Amino acid sequence: MPNGDSELKNGRRYIFGAMKAILEALAASAGDIKAKELTSILQEKRKNLSEGTSKNPKKVPKRWKQFSKSVFGSRKAVEVGPNGLYVNTASLDELNLENVEPQDLSLLQLLALNALDLTAPASDILLKNRTNTWVQLSGHEGAFARAGPGTIWKKCTGDNRELQAYKSLMKDELADMVPKFYRDIDYHGQRFIEMQDLLQSFVKPSIMDIKMGTRTFLESEVQNAKSRTDLYEKMIKVDSHAPTYEEQEAKAITKLRYMQFRENLSSSSTLGFRIEGFKTGDQEPMNDLKLVKTREEVIDVMRKFLGNREVIHNQVIDRLLILRMKMESSEFLMSHEVIGSSLLIVHDGKKAGVWMIDFAKTIPLPEGVSVSHRAPWLLGNHEDGYLTGLDNLISVLENCRP
Repeated sequence: MPNGDSELKNGRRYIFGAMKAILEALAASAGDIKAKELTSILQEKRKNLSEGTSKNPKKVPKRWKQFSKSVFGSRKAVEVGPNGLYVNTASLDELNLENVEPQDLSLLQLLALNALDLTAPASDILLKNRTNTWVQLSGHEGAFARAGPGTIWKKCTGDNRELQAYKSLMKDELADMVPKFYRDIDYHGQRFIEMQDLLQSFVKPSIMDIKMGTRTFLESEVQNAKSRTDLYEKMIKVDSHAPTYEEQEAKAITKLRYMQFRENLSSSSTLGFRIEGFKTGDQEPMNDLKLVKTREEVIDVMRKFLGNREVIHNQVIDRLLILRMKMESSEFLMSHEVIGSSLLIVHDGKKAGVWMIDFAKTIPLPEGVSVSHRAPWLLGNHEDGYLTGLDNLISVLENCRP
């Protein structure tokens, strides 16, 4: 690519995105090319281009065909007509790309697949395979997909709790402490939330997922007092000495007993938060941290994640202090219990950010009930311990500054 040729650069960026859309739709359709859907994707690309992504859109058709030839061996995969781009289904059929897998792609094809300017809709192959690293850390593989420049789609829960939480948060004091919510959308019978991709502005980011609160289960999940043998078996697999004498005799425990046992294994019970997992740069994720419990153990993990750059420590702490201030005056927090929510910490060695994520178990408080988010939990009082965890997290980070 000639240096300084911004026009060519813009044209190629446009082509990358459109070819990516074709690849994804081909893989998702398993050979059944949906020309109408593909054409709509490409028309959107043409529209974006005409709005200023290139100084000379008339040159794009030639470059499109050149790129199509170099990547897929065919100049005819997509035709350019007076009304924009359209799919040549006969040519696409000849390419035999319906079962394409990432490991089978050439370098240029990978560039097309990894381009970040898809303006959608996201295809099934994207929803299946294009997960973000932090999603994998927090245990929701397959729930996310990139869906546009700087945006991702997240599958809605059946009860739409998370969707309602995001809509409410956009009007709250906490709006800039969560991913920006754009819209909810139905696609192929599945509902998605389109939101800000928090990793977009970072280069080789390091990521940590911290589950907040002294309680990470809903009260409705533990109201059944029936003892269960399956939960007893789960308990003794982790710690054979954990059951009481009575529980050993019955070989059964209640759901509440099991959930509290599980949380007592980690720092959720001692500090009001636990580290779900973290990843530094290109390293493999570390997510086997269920037994990290003491303050000293948490500090050790935090030092490994944040490194010895004081500026990163300071940015994370400053962001958490702002979060606490906003939470203490948030109308949303005053009216909700926040269960199973996480803090996402991201840094790339030069800058850092912290956001609240995961609101699938965030629900409005019953009428007449108020919580401090710091008081101990008792069944029926709806306390979640979120601010207790935030207080302790700030204290831990202040103690592990370089």
